[in-house]
Amino acid sequence: MLEVFLDQFLGYASLERGLAENTLRAYGHDLRQFLEFLERGGVTDLETVNRDRILDFLEESHDQQGLVAASLARRLIAIKVFFRYLFQERLVSANVTDTMEGPRLWKMLPEFLSTGEVEQLLKVHAKTTDPLERRNRAILELLYASGLRVSELAGLLLRGLNLDDGWLRVVGKGDKERLVPVGRPAQAVLRQYLAEVRPGLDKTGEAAQVFLSRNGRPLTRDMVWIIVKAAGRRAGIAKEIYPHMLRHSFASHLLAGGADLRVIQELLGHADISTTQIYTHVDQQRLTEVHRRFHPRAT
Repeated sequence: MLEVFLDQFLGYASLERGLAENTLRAYGHDLRQFLEFLERGGVTDLETVNRDRILDFLEESHDQQGLVAASLARRLIAIKVFFRYLFQERLVSANVTDTMEGPRLWKMLPEFLSTGEVEQLLKVHAKTTDPLERRNRAILELLYASGLRVSELAGLLLRGLNLDDGWLRVVGKGDKERLVPVGRPAQAVLRQYLAEVRPGLDKTGEAAQVFLSRNGRPLTRDMVWIIVKAAGRRAGIAKEIYPHMLRHSFASHLLAGGADLRVIQELLGHADISTTQIYTHVDQQRLTEVHRRFHPRAT
């Protein structure tokens, strides 16, 4: 759907701006990834794209694809050139990228939920008897309880669960396995789902994945995205919620509670401690805000 605008842009960039073939190929690759990201999030109109949505894309590119600052800056440049074209052609009413700077963006603080907002989100499906909503509750509980990436949750296998000992085994980036603990509230919800809901979804009795669709197929990343986004709306939370935000919340709340950064790195499956260190800035931001609000000489 949004691909039409990309084709028009690439034609313009080639014929009227005379960009080199390699540049066009790079722009095309980055922008296709961006448009796929938008469509996964339910965006059908480029007019609705805002700065936060672009930052979310860059953040996902950093966290899930491991892109470094230079690659993220290149992606932002492609988006900026694309939106400049859209604005010039009056395909959007404003260029939302005008004030966005490149090289520093990947260090932007990740957005996360407060503990109160998490409670709101987890209560959305708390009293339901609908099987799919009970499944969705288990998904939300597990995303927050264990800080899983959405791809890790979608690919989670039954044989990777050990609820008696309170942990699960996931396959993360680079096919690296790690053990992740599961808190008691999430354990309880998962047990109910496995005992009372999943057998009705597994039409063949042979499905390997933990979370299944209405038709008994493994859930996709996009389906999990839709589930989380819908729960955020139902919870009445003003922020636009996406699965990775629960991972950020998991890490941020651990750090705020006094967890060691190296432990958080291991739980998240980060190969490099520098990726985890962004959460120290989140905690510093929280401390600064508390100081500003309550200290008599803060302002």
